[in-house]
Amino acid sequence: MTDLPLDQVRTLLAVVDEGTFDAAASALHVTPSAVSQRVKALEQRTGRVLLTRTKPVRATESGEVVVRFARQLARLERDARAELGMTGAGEPTRVSIAVNADSLATWFLGALARLPAEPRLCFELRREDEDHTAALLREGQVMAAVTSSPDAVAGCSVRALGRMRYVAVASPEFAEAYRGGPLRDAPVVNFDRRDDFQDGFVRRLPGGGQGGASPVRHFIPTSEGFAAAVAAGLGWGMLPEAQAVPLLRAGRLVQLAPERPVDVPLYWQQWKLDSPALAAVADAVSATAAETLRSW
Repeated sequence: MTDLPLDQVRTLLAVVDEGTFDAAASALHVTPSAVSQRVKALEQRTGRVLLTRTKPVRATESGEVVVRFARQLARLERDARAELGMTGAGEPTRVSIAVNADSLATWFLGALARLPAEPRLCFELRREDEDHTAALLREGQVMAAVTSSPDAVAGCSVRALGRMRYVAVASPEFAEAYRGGPLRDAPVVNFDRRDDFQDGFVRRLPGGGQGGASPVRHFIPTSEGFAAAVAAGLGWGMLPEAQAVPLLRAGRLVQLAPERPVDVPLYWQQWKLDSPALAAVADAVSATAAETLRSW
């Protein structure tokens, strides 16, 4: 038999979301034994191991496919209930989205704000680097994502949004202190330990070498805090043009390499579902991106 019993699919999703078989049993109001039996039956039916029995439980690569299916199924069920008038009075539709910190700090919230009051939507935003947001889609953790990848995740559609421009900046005092020396020797601000944007920029400079930016680096894991740290003189960094321009005009920042901006392409990926809520969000995101990001 090739069908996927819905009770087993929903049980697998509950185990992944709750983290343990016992917690899933509590959420589903069944016994832990029933949860275990349903998961085992689903694994036998698919011929795949779907979960790693760790704490918390993790979906395997095959399990992620089933989890994504379960979340899409739940989305379609909620949309159908809403169209049939079966939802509770005023019950909002929840939309989960992965978005990078710089988009969140500059233009993305404006897209959500332009959506109409009806139907009522609730947003659950997951902040993640644009190079990694697609992974949350692949795992079924979110319904849509702002990503740097033009390659569609399985079961998703892609549309181009535009290019986010970044410029290398520092405070005037910092720039003066390190004038004449190679940028690779100047203290640098990074978003987190996965952030290699500044390293890549240095490597592309004439004489930048292969080592990247200075080992003297500060990790500031918020977009607003990152900009503030650069303006305060802790180090230099790559700022989105939208954040940098007001600070440049106010004299709080100067450009270090004005002839070398870096453009990062952004794309919108979302589940291929006939979901009115998701379609409305996608249209608002595309319209706002067209107004605020650089065109192709």
